Amino acid sequence: MQEFEISLHSFQEVQEFISLATVQPFPVLVGNDVQQVNAKSFIGMVSLDYSRPLRVQADCDSSAGHSLRHVMQKFLCE
Repeated sequence: MQEFEISLHSFQEVQEFISLATVQPFPVLVGNDVQQVNAKSFIGMVSLDYSRPLRVQADCDSSAGHSLRHVMQKFLCE
């Protein structure tokens, strides 16, 4: 399991994130302390609270996790 935090600030960023998550060959979850949703689900993603950073969990090995972090670079929390 690979984990990292992201921030999404607009509806366009949410759509872009979903598009990137959808092409991954492994499960990707996004959430916070209260809720966790499938990152490939539009309805799930729009139900999240974007006022705080979100935690991404990907069920993949470290190599695939590194690749995922690379494609999600613009959303990563610093």
